[in-house]
Amino acid sequence: MPHPIWKDEPDEHDFPAAADYLELIATPDHVRAIVAALRTAPTVRKKAKDLLRATRLTLLEMDNPAVAADLAKVHHGEPLSPVLVVRGDLGRGVDAQIADGYHRICAGWYVSENTEIPCRIVDAGT
Repeated sequence: MPHPIWKDEPDEHDFPAAADYLELIATPDHVRAIVAALRTAPTVRKKAKDLLRATRLTLLEMDNPAVAADLAKVHHGEPLSPVLVVRGDLGRGVDAQIADGYHRICAGWYVSENTEIPCRIVDAGT
């Protein structure tokens, strides 16, 4: 399977999707601040295996519909959107949160656990 191609910028619809998730664990004002920070954060690259470890999320199955769709995109050379991450706090035992892009991380892992995935990462206290 070819390596994923990544877009330089997240898709516009990724930000409201991130907000929908974050509203389950943070106040609306806090979510607005986090999403605003995600819009302007620099894009960095992190390995798929490290993103899963930092979030303590399990790897979704390859036949999960969203993962399968992203793997099909990889196979056809269609670029994937960077993922949006809220940094955890090691000292307090708080895991990182994937605000948007969990399935893209899993698709990247199936290509190689060392796939470097573009991310926008911000602190929760932003």
